Amino acid sequence: MKTTISKLLFVCFYLTSFSLFSQRYIGYTADNYSGVHGVIYNPSSVVDSRLRSDINIFSVSSFAGSDYFAIDLNSILKAEDGFNIDDDVVKSPLNDNKFFVNLDVLGPSAMFNLNARSSLAITTRVRTFFNLNNINGTLYESLTNNFDEEDDFDFEIKDLTGTMHVWGEIGLTYGRILVDGGSNFLKGGLSLKYLQGAGTLFTNAPSVSGQFDATNETLTTTGSLMYGTSEGFDNQDIEFSNLSSGIGADLGFTYEYRPNISPDSLSRAKNKYNFKLGISITDIGSISYEGSTVNRYNLDQTLDTNKFRETNGEEDDLETILKENYEGTEEIVESKINLPTALHLLADYRFRNNFYISLQGSLSLVSEEEQQASRLLNTLTATPRLETRWFSFYLPLSIRQYDGFAMGAGFRLGPLMVGSGSAITNLISDSSRTTDVYVGLKFPFYQK
Repeated sequence: MKTTISKLLFVCFYLTSFSLFSQRYIGYTADNYSGVHGVIYNPSSVVDSRLRSDINIFSVSSFAGSDYFAIDLNSILKAEDGFNIDDDVVKSPLNDNKFFVNLDVLGPSAMFNLNARSSLAITTRVRTFFNLNNINGTLYESLTNNFDEEDDFDFEIKDLTGTMHVWGEIGLTYGRILVDGGSNFLKGGLSLKYLQGAGTLFTNAPSVSGQFDATNETLTTTGSLMYGTSEGFDNQDIEFSNLSSGIGADLGFTYEYRPNISPDSLSRAKNKYNFKLGISITDIGSISYEGSTVNRYNLDQTLDTNKFRETNGEEDDLETILKENYEGTEEIVESKINLPTALHLLADYRFRNNFYISLQGSLSLVSEEEQQASRLLNTLTATPRLETRWFSFYLPLSIRQYDGFAMGAGFRLGPLMVGSGSAITNLISDSSRTTDVYVGLKFPFYQK
């Protein structure tokens, strides 16, 4: 019994929170009944919706990935001895491994029509992003094992960047029909967002190299590293008390091809298009933090690796080891963290009655080398779906950065929606490197 519980707890942890200091709603955002959830992907979807209004109670979406390790969830469920990180995790240390975690919580939010040509939405969200780019996998593994290694190794790091950022936002979205005549229909939308930053930590190292000597238990390094954190931020105990403000924006347009259909021939309760195209740019903006502490360290040093291990029952963290063993400088500055600006594209085709297939692409406009910035994973997702007023079913098929192919499933049943863009792959593959899941509860009010 204990073994079964431990397996299920691990699977839940892996699928839902990955990191509790943890793209979004994959497959669901293409649904014409997604309501306010479609607005956070493309603000133009707020207008001419199949819903006359939509009220979100609570929704959460998490997404995580890395090219460093892969986990076989099916083997873990079958194992009699529970989860063992050495046996059940396939590690792939590279010179430039990457880690990514994104948690998106959509709080009380609503959209509604102003008139026949325009609509509004109000959204509240809490978001967490963690990006670590270009970390040497061999060094990372040794750090997590406190250098309990038997073999010597050399390592090199180029353009290491890392950012963790937690913030909340209140958004106001306005959408309007721009063209509605003949076969062509065009609408646009703009979201302005008031941002409240809870805090950040960030690091970067242009070039670091070194050697680990297993016999003498020493780590020799050369190079430099910068580490910074906003005032009062603790990633183990995040609080929304000492907040910093910022402004953000989303912009989007949607075109629909409606052959041989007059504007009044169908009610707004039904889709009129054969196919539609959407484009949006989300998360334009940044948050600045006054009084951030930035430490810069000279890493030209040979260090006894026993310092990474437990001493007097307590294990020193990496920040403490840097401060106590490397020459450095400290300054108080204003740090600016850029939002995960991204370009989103959508092509949606109705091929028979209530059956559709969509192709969605999300491309980060933030490079991996950019410092003090959050970043989305690049993804391309094809989603066949059955869509009706009260029920929809999705089968997203994705190509993802870090992972390659992923397959998931999801459904909407009245006020409830549940899904994942990778659930099927996670269960049948022995090399899954990304995972995501979402769930939400809302009150949809359908067009008549």
